[in-house]
Amino acid sequence: MTVQLYCFGESGNAYKCALALELTGTAWQARHVDFFNGEARGPEFRAINEMGEVPVLVEGDLSLSQSGVILLHIAETTGRFGGASPDEAREILRWLFWDNHKLSTQVGTTRFLMNFLPPEKRPDAVIAFQQGRLKAAYGVLNDHLAGRDWIVGQGPTLADLSCCSYLYYPEPFGFSRADWPNIDAWLDRISALPGWKHPYDLMQRAFPPKT
Repeated sequence: MTVQLYCFGESGNAYKCALALELTGTAWQARHVDFFNGEARGPEFRAINEMGEVPVLVEGDLSLSQSGVILLHIAETTGRFGGASPDEAREILRWLFWDNHKLSTQVGTTRFLMNFLPPEKRPDAVIAFQQGRLKAAYGVLNDHLAGRDWIVGQGPTLADLSCCSYLYYPEPFGFSRADWPNIDAWLDRISALPGWKHPYDLMQRAFPPKT
């Protein structure tokens, strides 16, 4: 059965799930959601996900939303990236919660404000505040990765796939890999995994067809 992933190329949260599907060799198909023209807020999409957000994974009669839930489902069904022990599984969950609260949400908001709003509507004070919060988050992750190859355990897990997602996007949001050497080396390790693709290369399947 081919998994359907409702997504769009600019979404780092969708990229987490697309990357997990790709790295586990799961058969999947991208279903493009025209977020920037309001499709996610329309009644047809809200019938799929009442929260009006991507990603959404549909597998037969099963429909899941929220990237963390989808990632856990992929790990459960494939036996990959879920940790080698119950202790590791709990530690992965801790980092998924941290990422969604402290890292990905903040990067996603900052990147949106800096790149996808018209210049005259960009709130400079809010952007500066967000970047300050993000600097603290980068510090936590960079320090944690000192002397480690991966966030949890001896190999890549959902914690890595979740935390890395937005950090590969090219649009500026106040992050430079050169400023955070442990993060930089970790991102290189992830991108060296067999099957890894850059967000816009992997998610290009989610772009609407050109006419």
